[in-house]
Amino acid sequence: MAKIKVKQVKSRIKRPKDQKLTLDALGLRKLNRVVEHEDTPAIRGMINKVRHLVTIVE
Repeated sequence: MAKIKVKQVKSRIKRPKDQKLTLDALGLRKLNRVVEHEDTPAIRGMINKVRHLVTIVE
């Protein structure tokens, strides 16, 4: 299965709790960190929920 790299580019400060929990579920706890996940619909949904805080790294 394909891999996808996600990088947190904006702070989680003053964000709703559900968005903070989504970032935690993705493994993003600090700014400018990159994590790699399988490209599944569940992961895509989490990325879509916090798309204003993260970017996809090629």
